Amino acid sequence: MEKTRLKQMRIFKGFTQQQIAEQLCMGHSTYNRREKGETPLNRDEWGKLAKILDVPLNEIYEPDENQSFHCSDNAFTIHQGTNFGANNYYPIPEDLLETQQKYIKKLEKEIEELKRLLEKK
Repeated sequence: MEKTRLKQMRIFKGFTQQQIAEQLCMGHSTYNRREKGETPLNRDEWGKLAKILDVPLNEIYEPDENQSFHCSDNAFTIHQGTNFGANNYYPIPEDLLETQQKYIKKLEKEIEELKRLLEKK
């Protein structure tokens, strides 16, 4: 899935793909594949991009379509008489991620408002 928010912000801030790639210490074609969504961006790369573009991460972050959540839930399976811990992977629906991101933004705004109220006292 193409990272349209990232691409739009990069262009808005006046950066070329080559400039971003250099700051991430990667080749232009490698960065191009990440922006096109052909290769996933890792957590560190997202953080660096937010710093380079001088924006909050949530303004540019777009999860990959096949993003999943790793849950080590202490479940066990029996295999030939031996117990093995099971690491289960659960896909997270895109709409659930979006809802959670909106809720986080709402909470951040409430926290800021509460801080302002406390400063007035």
